[in-house]
Amino acid sequence: MTKLFWNVFKLSPVVLAATFFAANSAFAGEATEKTTSVAELSGQSDKISQVTSVSQFSDVQPTDWAFQALQSLVERYGCIAGYPNSTFRGNRALTRFEFAAGLNACLDRMNELIAIATEQVGSGDLETLKRLQEEYGAELATLRGRVDALESRAAELESNQFSTTTKLKGEAIFAVSGAFGDNQAGSTNDVEDNIILSNRVRLNFDTSFTGKDKLRVRLQARNTPNFDNGSSSSGRPSITGTKMTRLGFDGDNGNDFELTELNYTFMPIKGVKVKIDANEADLNDNVNVFNPLFKSSGGGAISRYGRFSPIYRAASGDAGITATIGGKKSPIKVSAAYTSDDANTPTGGQGIFRGDNAALGQIEFSPTKSLGVGFTYVRRYDSNGSENLTGSTGSLNAVDPIGSATTSNHYGVQANLRLGKKMMLGGWYGFADANEVNGNDSADIEYWAATLGMKDFGAKGNTLGVIFGQPPKVTGGNGVTTDSDTSYHLEGLYKMKLNDKIAVTPGLLVIFNPEHDDNNDTVYVGTLRTTFKF
Repeated sequence: MTKLFWNVFKLSPVVLAATFFAANSAFAGEATEKTTSVAELSGQSDKISQVTSVSQFSDVQPTDWAFQALQSLVERYGCIAGYPNSTFRGNRALTRFEFAAGLNACLDRMNELIAIATEQVGSGDLETLKRLQEEYGAELATLRGRVDALESRAAELESNQFSTTTKLKGEAIFAVSGAFGDNQAGSTNDVEDNIILSNRVRLNFDTSFTGKDKLRVRLQARNTPNFDNGSSSSGRPSITGTKMTRLGFDGDNGNDFELTELNYTFMPIKGVKVKIDANEADLNDNVNVFNPLFKSSGGGAISRYGRFSPIYRAASGDAGITATIGGKKSPIKVSAAYTSDDANTPTGGQGIFRGDNAALGQIEFSPTKSLGVGFTYVRRYDSNGSENLTGSTGSLNAVDPIGSATTSNHYGVQANLRLGKKMMLGGWYGFADANEVNGNDSADIEYWAATLGMKDFGAKGNTLGVIFGQPPKVTGGNGVTTDSDTSYHLEGLYKMKLNDKIAVTPGLLVIFNPEHDDNNDTVYVGTLRTTFKF
């Protein structure tokens, strides 16, 4: 039985080889002889004789490029004929009739071989084949039914799918959190130590039109309070008395879904990426922040300050544009960005260029795969009443040291070093000088941090992290109050990856000398963050 299939299978090269050889013979070079006409072919058909060896052709040499193909067709399959003068004339043009004659000879030979192979099949083999067909008839019918069902479901999905170009990516956070300590920073009031359960949900709709671009629309709902000094304008009470205790995923909009991101990323030319933000232009999403293990609010550091350097928050705005030159494997990348907080306001003193704005420039060096260093500069303008130089990190004094319209220059250096495959060291240092727009007051602000991350700690996919540093502090200036002492930020976390979609992260944040005042009591913030991705 198997001989039949094998003999039939090995005949398949006959047609292919004949067709390939005939076609190549027709176009191998310029024809050296006149093309044979139909009449000539009819008149000479009796003069064309079958050959049994390629050596019978006087004009075919072993050095010819098609020698092996011709040898196979002649000696293996016996379906190539020559001219009476022992020539093959391989360089002459081939007519359609000659091609048909050669192909017919090969097909006749195929039929002969199939007939021979069929005669070799015994009645026992045929009975076995029939019995197998009967025994597996039910299984074959079931399989055919499943295939039909799958095809029907696939057709239904295609006709009712949400979009052929848009993908939905979601993230949900459930967090049990609480602040602990004696007194609030700068107050005799006790730290509000109630344990809370809060959440945050994000729905990202990512659309690509060319395969190399992305339009993102994000909807977000959340109800996680800020463990900070509160807000008198909104009636939000103080919890710890300092912004140093803010969580990295906090924010409260009463769990109403809002549009929080609308941006479009594309590559106008190779090696250049451009991103246009129409809403919430967060520069930490647009450029490298050199803190890959801890930059994510859903899976990284538990604190706001521990995610990345405050210099990137100084460059954020409501709308903006970012351009990065350099591919993924480029050792040097250059980024430039411009953001505005009042881009959609047409009244005087606002708009894209006259309102609050910031410009960023960054040079990134990656001399090896394990080391990355970045130098960043930000020029920022804050109008009166909207000053926030450190992105709501550090002391209240560092957020707004002057109290009126301000221009500021921010300088930062960030680095990340991989030690092997599982350990990562990182950190940043930043300095800012702020100047009063309509006065002579000025302020100097400094901050730094060091990070340590260990991947696959305890189990594959788990991450152990430690972050230590000094939040933004006013260290000098003219006509402003400096922070007298030094606060220290200590954070520990352990992200446990239960599977590809669920991770649980217990973490503890400790702030020593809150608000850079050693008269203030140490404040603690603990959280158990569970993140679902879908």
